[in-house]
Amino acid sequence: MGIDLSENRTIVSVEEIIKKLIYSFVRYYSKSTLTKWRKPLVAFADADDPLFLELKRAVGPNHVLPQELLEDAETVIVYFIPFVKEIAYSNSNGEYASREWALAYIETNRLIVRLNKALARKLEKLGYKSKTLPPTHNFDEKTLVSDWSHKHVAYIAGLGKFGLHKMIITEKGCCGRLGSLVTNAEIKPTPRPNMEYCLYFYDKSCKACVDKCRFGALTLNFFDRFKCYEICLRNFRRYRRLGLAGVCGKCVCVVPCSFKNPVKQLKDGQT
Repeated sequence: MGIDLSENRTIVSVEEIIKKLIYSFVRYYSKSTLTKWRKPLVAFADADDPLFLELKRAVGPNHVLPQELLEDAETVIVYFIPFVKEIAYSNSNGEYASREWALAYIETNRLIVRLNKALARKLEKLGYKSKTLPPTHNFDEKTLVSDWSHKHVAYIAGLGKFGLHKMIITEKGCCGRLGSLVTNAEIKPTPRPNMEYCLYFYDKSCKACVDKCRFGALTLNFFDRFKCYEICLRNFRRYRRLGLAGVCGKCVCVVPCSFKNPVKQLKDGQT
């Protein structure tokens, strides 16, 4: 599929247009924020991928399917916006989330909202419909289960794999934020990786994320989402003047998977 957009009559695919918009939007947006980001990653999922239905069955009826958001949905666009390393290093120690980490959460959520609107406008100009999703706070406060999991959608789209810490590890690590939207533009799906991205799941050689969770919410065998949320609310109260920052992030900051895929690096070193 392609659309002729240039003066020299070069055919530019919708995939290329979406990627370029995301890259340029984040780059220019960072000029007006304290938070800085590395170049985003972008992936695409087939809206009819059977994993969406499996996810709904696993999570419960409140988790929506792409077609429940957009009747003629064809593709789910997912992107990961990685923080610069300094933000993660600022949050490595201490009981509370760092101010830089809290601000990065707030400013990146605002970025995602505006980026999704820009993507929706671009798709509309190209003749397609879309449905944007909020970056966060779309969950039931009693069950802490969301109606749209960006992490699981990112996995379905091939953007990365889950780590022991329950976060998605991408080729640029796990310190950043995810955004997604649904469209009826048909874009070739991104292949899912066939290797682990988490060292613990690969060869049991790492449990740094468990060691970093000083609150006991994350263990080798269990994740207490309610205890984790309690810690996030403590940080929310601490940084309420900055905005809505219900975060912690200790488990992902300055561990082997913070900024890269450590399994790939390990394998490359063995060859």
